[in-house]
Amino acid sequence: MSEYIHIGKLAATHGLQGEFVLKHVLGRKTDFKNTSAIFIEKIKGEYLPYFHEKSTIKNDAETIIKLEGINTKEAAASLLQKKVWLTKTNFDSLVSKTAPVNLIGFTVYNDNEKLGSVESVIEQPLQVLLQLTIKNKEVLIPLNEATLLHIDRKKKEVHVSLPAGLLEVYLGNN
Repeated sequence: MSEYIHIGKLAATHGLQGEFVLKHVLGRKTDFKNTSAIFIEKIKGEYLPYFHEKSTIKNDAETIIKLEGINTKEAAASLLQKKVWLTKTNFDSLVSKTAPVNLIGFTVYNDNEKLGSVESVIEQPLQVLLQLTIKNKEVLIPLNEATLLHIDRKKKEVHVSLPAGLLEVYLGNN
């Protein structure tokens, strides 16, 4: 089974021919022409493949994309705001090495204590949140100038210094 990486969403329709504005977090201009398919999560956990017909790069975070079988604005509207996923192989070939989403799979250390592996990245205007699971609980680690010590891309490590008590908010005092 393929591993899927969440890269964005179908943010808006474009024109009358069933095209979309695909907002993505890949960190560079991307036309998706060399991807086998993008996957849309219509139902949680079910990834349906949609094949690329044509695309136009808008900027480093948006691509106008036409998918096979979606030929009207109304058909496109039924998929609006749906999450878009790529296979790990396609993701690796498209993502910028400096894009925050590229931190998925990195190990997070808080003051040299291993916390766990990054499962997901949530980008917000002033910071990035790394989602981890610690002791079977979801934990969000903020990355900003106050918490980030450094990123070691060769070792696939993120080193942070978290405010006192932050982990206890998620994990309790156990």
